[in-house]
Parts: sequence; C-alpha cells; structure tokens
Amino acid sequence: MSDLTPLSSLNSLQYAPAPESRAVVTLQSAYGHFINGDFTNPASSEQFATLNPATGEQLATVAQGSDADVDAAVAAARKAYEKVWSKLPGSERAKYLFRIARLIQERSRELAVLETLDNGKPIRETRDIDVPMAAAWFFYYAGWADKLEYAGFGSQPAALGVAGQVIPWNFPLLMAAWKIAPALAAGNTVVLKPAETTPLSALLLADIIRQAGVPDGVVNIVTGDGRTGAALVNHPGINKVAFTGSTEVGRIIQSAVAGTGKKLTLELGGKGANIVFADAPLDETIEGIIDGIFFNQGHVCCAGSRLLVQESIHDDVIERLLRRVEQLRVGDPLDKNTDVGAINSAAQLAKITELSDAGVLEGATRFSSSCALPSTGFFFAPTVFTGVEQTHRIAREEIFGPVLSVLTFRTPEEAVAKANNTTFGLAAGIWSEKGSRTLWMAERLRAGVIWANTYNKFDPTSPFGGVRESGFGREGGRHGLEAYLNV
Repeated sequence: MSDLTPLSSLNSLQYAPAPESRAVVTLQSAYGHFINGDFTNPASSEQFATLNPATGEQLATVAQGSDADVDAAVAAARKAYEKVWSKLPGSERAKYLFRIARLIQERSRELAVLETLDNGKPIRETRDIDVPMAAAWFFYYAGWADKLEYAGFGSQPAALGVAGQVIPWNFPLLMAAWKIAPALAAGNTVVLKPAETTPLSALLLADIIRQAGVPDGVVNIVTGDGRTGAALVNHPGINKVAFTGSTEVGRIIQSAVAGTGKKLTLELGGKGANIVFADAPLDETIEGIIDGIFFNQGHVCCAGSRLLVQESIHDDVIERLLRRVEQLRVGDPLDKNTDVGAINSAAQLAKITELSDAGVLEGATRFSSSCALPSTGFFFAPTVFTGVEQTHRIAREEIFGPVLSVLTFRTPEEAVAKANNTTFGLAAGIWSEKGSRTLWMAERLRAGVIWANTYNKFDPTSPFGGVRESGFGREGGRHGLEAYLNV
C-alpha cells in the first residue's frame, strides 16, 4: 500500500445535515391526466401510488391511463396540430418554447425538490444538472424553430404530425425536455407518457406549459404503466414514436411499429467502457470514474459501468478508487451533502442485488463502501468488483445501479477488443494525455458517444444516441430535429 490515507480513517469525516426544504412543493393527493390544456379526470377509476424511494412514503396517487384516455389525448393533439400549431410560423412557436425555458428557471427550486422526492437522486444533481439542462434544451430548440430550412434537411422541412413519446424513470424531467422541445420546435404536437414510478415532474411541467400559454392540445401527458405505453405506441393516430428505456421493451416497440409507417427512434440500454491508459492524469481520472458510474446512483444508460485499466497502473488506480468510493456520502437525497441517493424502486434494488451476488458467485472480488445505509427506503452501497472476467454477468448485463466492474488490458488493441465485446453501443470514455491515441481509439470503438478525458457530459447542441442494441436515432443538436421532420 502507498502512503494514501487508510480507508478505515475516512469514516471520521462528518458533515452536518443540510436538508433542502420540502415546503417549496405542494403535492396533490391524486393526479389525473393533462389533456387538451387542462388536468382531467381519467376514464377509468384505476390508480397507482408513486412513492418516495428514500423513505417508502406515498407521495400521491396517479391515474392509470386507459385506451380511452390515450384516444382523448391523441385526438386533442391531432386537433391542435391541424388547426393551430402547424399554422403558426416558427418564430411564434419559438416564443412558447422560450417561455417554457424561462418558467423552468423561475420554478427551478420547486422542480428540483419534486424530482428528488419522486426519483431519489441527490438534490445537488437535480438542482445543478437536471433542471438547468432541461431549461437549456428548451432554449436551444426555441432557437431552431424559425430556422428549420437551414438545418440541412431540405429547404422546406415539414412536421410529421402527432408524436407519441415514452420516457424512463432515471431522468424524468430531463427526458421530457429532450422529447418535447425538438418535437414542438419542428411543428409537431405531443402525447407523452412518463414512467409509472416518476410521473410527478412531468405533471408539474404540464402546469408550466399551461402557464406559458401553449395552445390547448399541443402537449398532452397521460400517466400509467406499460399498458398505457403500449396503447400510445399502437395508436393509429400517432405519426412518430420516441422511446427511451430498456432494450427489451425497445424490441417490442420496434416490432409493433414495423410496417405501420410510423417514424421511430429508440434510446436503449448500455454497458459503457471507461478506458484508462497509463499516461492518464490519475487524480482527474478517478473523479471521472466516480462520476461515470455513481452519478444518479448508476441509473444512467450510458454509465461507465465497465472500467478498463491498463495493467501497469491497475493497483494504483484501484487503491485510489476505493479510497474515493469510501468517501462518498450515501443517504437522504434532500441533503445537499449527499453524493449517492436512493435506488428508484424495490424492483430495481432487487435486480442490483441479484447481479451483485452473481458477481461474487462467479469469482470476482467485491468491495462495497462501509457507509451506514438508511434504515428506510431503497439504498445500495457503492460497489466495485475487481478480478472481473468478460464472461461474468456483471461485465455483460446492464446493472443500472452503483456497481462498477474492473477489467484490465495491456495494449490499445486489447482495450478496443474488450470495450467492443458487448451487445450494446451507447457510450465510452477514453483517458489519456495523447490526442493521437484518443483519436485512434475513438475511430475503432463501436459506440454512439465517446468522451475524451471526461464522462457523462451533455450539451443540447451535441447529438446523443447509440448503435446496436443501444438503439438508433439521435437526440440533441441539429440531428435531434431530423426524427421529427418529414425528410
């Protein structure tokens, strides 16, 4: 061991509680759908509860969307498209998008607290990343609304019509912005279905959209589980389907849409490789590794869940990494000191636990932080596996939790071979001081997004998406408009 601070002494670091107030959010006991510019009672009386994953408490009950609810939402979107939205010039559509962006900023604290309550991620992430980036997405696409003919998709690009959008639970507000902003900028109307475990920020966004004066029916939000999503995807009144979620569901959607003429984009799972060469700046690299896997509790499709370390520096990297993992603060997501919050649901916690147990059974060495986990809610200690083989389940399957698998390589060629030894292809990271090596690697890695000396960095001007079983199509940037235009 080097002279780095021993792991056992790090537990002496104490932080006074710094909780964000819940009082900034007013929760209703029950929520209906947002259809045709107003919150409406559902056609069915079936409801489900949305929980605070940090405590297990019920936050509210939410309507289970039925076929009739989806019909009503699609009809409202179609009417708004034909009579209002498609007739507005781009400069007028842009005004509404700018208003939404400004209102997100004005209500940022409310949105951040609500997202943390419903999702479980730390308040510092919702406050500093999710909410500002959601506003940035609307600002960015507001700028495109009156410039579509210059986007490179022909001189007279036309909207598709009604977009059906299904988003996941890991970034509820941000994914809603990623979907809604380019669709509206391109001249489409929208029916959005949020994930059943995290519907509340989408419903608050609906209130912001109403506050912004967006014409009735342009944006509709129908809550529910997979049955509601299936009804939306299969609805004959939908012209475009956009889905972010698991690869398994993506396959089902692609099969359902095939032959219908509906345009489709899929952003699915991942098993990102974070590749560290011997010449990498280690202090910076360790922080990049931490952000790559423990950001949002590892609930990130592009997470750097496979760490590939050049063999000559393996021991040094692992020592530094485990020391840093031991410093992570796990606990109340509303506490501003918290680094790792709650796992989103009991079902996801069970999956993470099962795959982690499989890693031990298959012979990998497990290190889990010695942090004390809260007695209530769904929590999992940040975990690192060393001695991982490419055949291990933890190296092949998407865990979607705070679990890192470490493998080694000797040459750049071996690093490429191991990084590409996956069915996924969403993201990868390269850590090296040599630009020529980074470019050489980037040309050979089969991933839609490749970061150099950083990880999990996003910008509305830059396209994001995957290849192979990570999906197809791009979100963000000029490229994100193409999926919502008839080109």
